[in-house]
Amino acid sequence: MQVDSVSHAEATPEAPQPYRELGLKDDEYARIREILGRRPTDAELAMYSVMWSEHCSYKSSKVHLSYFGETTTEEMRSAMLAGIGENAGVVSIGDDWAVTFKVESHNHPSYVEPYQGAATGVGGIVRDIMAMGARPIAVGDPLRFGPLDADDTARVLPGIVAGVGGYGNCLGLPNVAGEVVFDPSYAGNPLVNALCVGALKTEDLHLAFASGTGNKIILFGATTGLDGIGGVSVLASETFDSSSGGTGRKKLPSVQVGDPFTEKVLIECCLELFAAGLVVGIQDLGGAGLSCATSELASAGDGGMSVDLDAVPLRATGMTAAEILSSESQERMCAVVKPEHVEAFMAVCAKWDVLASVIGEVTDGDRLVITSGGQTVVDVPPRTVAHEGPVYRRPVARDDERQDALNADVPDRLPRPEVPSELRAEVLRMAASPNLASRAWVTDQYDRYVRGNTVAAHGADAGVVQVDEETGRGISVATDCNARFVALDPYAGAQLALAEAYRNVATSGAVPLAVTDCLNFGSPEDPHVMWQFQQAIRGIADGCAVLGTPVTGGNVSFYNQTGSTAILPTPVVGVLGVIDDVRGAVRSGFAGADGDAVILLGSTASEFGGSEWAHEVHGHLGGLPPAVDLEHERRLAGLLAAAAADGELTGSHDLSDGGLAQGLVEAALAGGRGARIDVAVVHDEAFTALFSESAGRVLVTAAADAADGLLVRAAEAGVPAVRIGETGGSALDFGDAAGVLELDELRTAWEATLPARFGPVSV
Repeated sequence: MQVDSVSHAEATPEAPQPYRELGLKDDEYARIREILGRRPTDAELAMYSVMWSEHCSYKSSKVHLSYFGETTTEEMRSAMLAGIGENAGVVSIGDDWAVTFKVESHNHPSYVEPYQGAATGVGGIVRDIMAMGARPIAVGDPLRFGPLDADDTARVLPGIVAGVGGYGNCLGLPNVAGEVVFDPSYAGNPLVNALCVGALKTEDLHLAFASGTGNKIILFGATTGLDGIGGVSVLASETFDSSSGGTGRKKLPSVQVGDPFTEKVLIECCLELFAAGLVVGIQDLGGAGLSCATSELASAGDGGMSVDLDAVPLRATGMTAAEILSSESQERMCAVVKPEHVEAFMAVCAKWDVLASVIGEVTDGDRLVITSGGQTVVDVPPRTVAHEGPVYRRPVARDDERQDALNADVPDRLPRPEVPSELRAEVLRMAASPNLASRAWVTDQYDRYVRGNTVAAHGADAGVVQVDEETGRGISVATDCNARFVALDPYAGAQLALAEAYRNVATSGAVPLAVTDCLNFGSPEDPHVMWQFQQAIRGIADGCAVLGTPVTGGNVSFYNQTGSTAILPTPVVGVLGVIDDVRGAVRSGFAGADGDAVILLGSTASEFGGSEWAHEVHGHLGGLPPAVDLEHERRLAGLLAAAAADGELTGSHDLSDGGLAQGLVEAALAGGRGARIDVAVVHDEAFTALFSESAGRVLVTAAADAADGLLVRAAEAGVPAVRIGETGGSALDFGDAAGVLELDELRTAWEATLPARFGPVSV
């Protein structure tokens, strides 16, 4: 068969090419021809198609993402060692330690093949962290599904949870953070976002670039196969087709197949290579495979690159150059190594039984040249592939009719419980609702304490992990987003997501330091979706400027919709904080002793737009989200950190979904003790006091003799605070407002929901 070499392409300028099937538009294909001065070869077409896909090139989001840079001050950058554009963000946490973290999406692959889609999502984000020179120390998983009782939820959720747990558990990484949310908008399009955190010494930081003429390019890790071809250009860059009821695909490429045991060995191999100083630059192979690794390394370097595909170890016979370049086979890395270090590099790989091959070298030109079978199949300027793809300024327009109608449909008209017996029943009902019930069915499938450094995990407001055994220094991490709030007001809703994650980190006693995000939206070809996206970015960026926490990186995931029905806009925000000594971390809930004072920090107003109560009880979405006050959030976080450092807090718990009622339920069940609560001091209407979702509120406990001091400290910090009760007993006692709820009754209701739907956990 004729190899489509560069010379053959030059000789056959009019040969038809399937560029549209590969996701390229007519004008994009024309531009490729203009760049090359000829038609692309099959291999070049494959490279451009995957690298210019929405998932890899960010062609619809670049013009909006630049706003993050405009709002990041030098002060915010002071602790940032690597930011947007690198494999993952890196921040200094003191004592020569740094932490790298990032969250990415693997949504569409997880719908097509739940287990492998989720598993390889975890594997991919872990390799991003490895590529920075870090040891991965924890993972997390913000997940979103259709209605709990939907048939498709029963199909995808167990497989996705098993994939997340199976891959992470095999790697020996604790799963410490994340969410599980159910909403009809995610039916047919679940969101599987994967988070990883890694730790490194600052001098061990590695970046992705190919530098130094004559330096060798080494591919190491697993072999290259046919799995995952077209993943980023098809699965992640198009919407699902509604022609078959949301279950079909316009195109159905294979989903990558993960091998966590190979990745575990690869982690240890990489760390030894880094420690020995054998690596100049490094890049993981995830989305777009070798197309991405070679073009990005060459583009970020100071020369060109030559690669011989005949040197790539394959696990399938007869693979074409285009297939080798496009394969998204997992557990592979690409390193730039000085010639004099190649032997030592190979020796380390052999020690760990990791396959490694020299596939090319850095050249003194400005071209990426790739050969196969002795013929040149790629000869391109690498920046045009990796960093100079299309930039779209898609129409951005608020759909006034739709949005105004949504905001006008306020929840004030919804019938509310009034008498104590009705309020008591509502507390119990909400505790058992799909979005508020115990997540133990999910999180029990994750190993949360492997490695022995986990201080807090699922069930707490934030995951807390020790980084330095000598000093006890550690990190706290949380992810959050109420997509209903974002739908009601994308700017304020995104800030509420930021504020909640920031607050959750602060409740552990940590100082919030940096932000990552995973921006999940519908089709960028819908002007209203692009308005939501633009507003959400501006909300996060402006909010970070107030809080002093830079966005260090993240991910954009578009085309999350089935047919013309988009998901709720879901900008998941992850916040990372630092805690000087994890032994002083504040435990979640009523973790102290009987007789502790229960104090509510923050103010409560009648705010029910987008609330869990309106959603669960009435299936309602409308009005405006709660007000967000980021200056208050900053003062609140400062108060929590100071009080924690001085040992004044015996427990804490953020109030968000479900309001004070749910916060009290969770705090009581976490601590195994009840409390007597005076609802009237929170708000003059019991229903509002219990179920409002006003932002900027935290429930804390303090020893009885320390409560007055804490209230004084709060007043000095400008944070509203009120003592609402004391801990003790085996029930939540709301007095005349809502009666008494025994903890046994609450626990039974809270724990039964997911097992009743999915059966007992099978680990």
